[in-house]
Amino acid sequence: MFESTPMEVAFLLARILFGGTLAFTGLNHFMDVEGMAGYAEFKGLPAPKLSVLGSGALLVLGGLSLVVGVFPAVGAAALAVFLLVAAVTMHDFWRMEGEDAQNEMTSFLKNVYGAGAALAFLAVASATWPYALNIGF
Repeated sequence: MFESTPMEVAFLLARILFGGTLAFTGLNHFMDVEGMAGYAEFKGLPAPKLSVLGSGALLVLGGLSLVVGVFPAVGAAALAVFLLVAAVTMHDFWRMEGEDAQNEMTSFLKNVYGAGAALAFLAVASATWPYALNIGF
């Protein structure tokens, strides 16, 4: 699948940028649990604190799974589902007005294209990944 070193390096860089960013985002969930739980409650999520902790863990573990190549199909699928669900439940721009609507639409679209990237990683999860542990393929 990866026929040259530049392709291998580009794929590694994609994994680091995508998975690393999502893992970092997940860490932020743990650093501001109360603030994020308040926002989750405002959005109507049940068990907001548990939702923040669970989503933080999913983002950290899913992101790292892609970076290091450990159960990448599970990580990519979980991230895709989470990002799509979060887009609809947390970034409901269609219910907002003005600048709030624009900010929520931007976040919604980030989640949607992130889900697309996660699905792309899922599509290649069965291949042997360069510079990866390749556990759980």
